[in-house]
Amino acid sequence: MLADYHMHTSFSDDSNYPMKDCIERAISLGFDEICFTEHIDHGCHTSYCCNCEEYYKAYEMYKKQFEKDITLKFGIEFGAQAHHKKYFDEIFSKYPFDFALLSFHQVQDKELWNQDFQTGKSQAEYNRIYFEEMLKTVQVFDNFSVLAHMDLMRRYDRFGEYPFKYIKDQVEEILRLIIKRGKGIEVNTSSFRYKLEDLTPSRDILKLYRELGGEIITIGSDSHRAEQVGSMIPYVRDELKNMGYKYFCTFDKMKPIFNTL
Repeated sequence: MLADYHMHTSFSDDSNYPMKDCIERAISLGFDEICFTEHIDHGCHTSYCCNCEEYYKAYEMYKKQFEKDITLKFGIEFGAQAHHKKYFDEIFSKYPFDFALLSFHQVQDKELWNQDFQTGKSQAEYNRIYFEEMLKTVQVFDNFSVLAHMDLMRRYDRFGEYPFKYIKDQVEEILRLIIKRGKGIEVNTSSFRYKLEDLTPSRDILKLYRELGGEIITIGSDSHRAEQVGSMIPYVRDELKNMGYKYFCTFDKMKPIFNTL
């Protein structure tokens, strides 16, 4: 089974890719299931907030139109921070989401991508704070399925790869918590187009998650345009098998479904 569980279309502010084109592209690539995860970020000057009402209407229309060709799932990507929990809970309560990514695009209401958060801090400092804030958010959030691109900071770290040994204790605490709460993590294949040295999250994190008993894992391209749909997902499936994973997950009504790799 081929599934892509992190996809953006023109309902996300950083994409102009039509949903219908995205679906047809996935079908042409032989995918069995895809999940749209449009952006909702809150609390910063560059928030990405999709129009959920219009997004849901389009999803329902295309779900019926393409039901014989591919399974479509209704998801969301919450770019969250702990102090905005109420805002995200309200959105979650209004729509029948199948799946929800919990992402960390901002820390202390400052963006990562433009170095707003990192500026004025050492590499050790901003990495430490990033995972501290992630733990705080996971401790109070419940309405999510998996952590998206857990070590996203690597994408925007101007000093290069930060040694895993310095963040291992923080990462382990987060992983233990999400396992206890029945949540999971994703492998995000955007690492290839960003030319990172490792997978996202890193193989160190993926191995640690498995050693701790983690089982819920999804794979997503984080696509925003045609050539990114489904990118490197077959390769990641093989990498997960090589690490000892036996399953990957899809979701229905926020419940994980385990599929053989």
